[in-house]
Amino acid sequence: MDGLNILTLRKNVWGGSAEFTKSAFKWKDGQVYLAKCSEPLPIRWSRQLPLGCVPTTITVKLDPSGRWSISLRVNDTRNLLLKPVKKQIGIDLGITSLVTTSDGEKFANPKNFNKLHKKLRLAQKSLSRKTKGSNNYQKARLKVARIHAKIKDSRLDYTHKLTTQLIRENQTVVVEDLAVKNMVKNHNPPPSPPGRGARGVGSDANWSELVRQLEYKAEWYGRELVKIDRYFPSSKRCSNCGHIVEKLPLNIREWDCPECAAHHDRDINASINILAAGLAVSVCGATVRPSESKSRLCWC
Repeated sequence: MDGLNILTLRKNVWGGSAEFTKSAFKWKDGQVYLAKCSEPLPIRWSRQLPLGCVPTTITVKLDPSGRWSISLRVNDTRNLLLKPVKKQIGIDLGITSLVTTSDGEKFANPKNFNKLHKKLRLAQKSLSRKTKGSNNYQKARLKVARIHAKIKDSRLDYTHKLTTQLIRENQTVVVEDLAVKNMVKNHNPPPSPPGRGARGVGSDANWSELVRQLEYKAEWYGRELVKIDRYFPSSKRCSNCGHIVEKLPLNIREWDCPECAAHHDRDINASINILAAGLAVSVCGATVRPSESKSRLCWC
């Protein structure tokens, strides 16, 4: 990108970013002129700025794959609130089905990392054989970075589309407050099934980003996002009678309640319980903990 030598960002390094305030750039006729640059940045816009919005801060970034990007901070005064709807859902986050809703709908996990894992492994193996700092090393490093970028872009695109759909179609969305950082530390020890360890949660499922997007999009569009306690036994509780089974291994995807004989799909049952618990929290302000805890769930 011409004119960016002042950023001291070079394509043979791991990337970087530079932030420019109003005194260091000019916004004219929909184009960006950085300080000391006579030509505007050759930007290919992913979206247009809202009418009447003028950038207050500009951040130019070079990612490890060699791609330049620019982000503009503006004060958006538009009213994005959506018309209220009556639909409410609880969602259970998983690996095989990324999201299972309380109305029985399942959204598959595209598993972007697994699709390119073999290609990435070979590229990383090739990189490890190169002399660090050499031209061949930089070429191999760039190849690895581009695979990572492709995985990231695919995952982020799917997550954005899914969260936007969930927020637009539902007035209230209930999720579990999961400790994803702790779950990523689980490098698939027994008896975790393959793909349900650190790679499945951290690299493919993208749970943290999914919940983060639900949070800010709910605020944008006038929806409600409710988080329930991570220790609530959503999977082990029967959504029909409330009975809690003592053990329910991850490989058990369907089970029958020993009390009322109701047949449950593990994920759908969990999402139904999550919705009920979230509505109790929203209405009563109750805490949601296991039955062994001192605090109790209010089913009002």
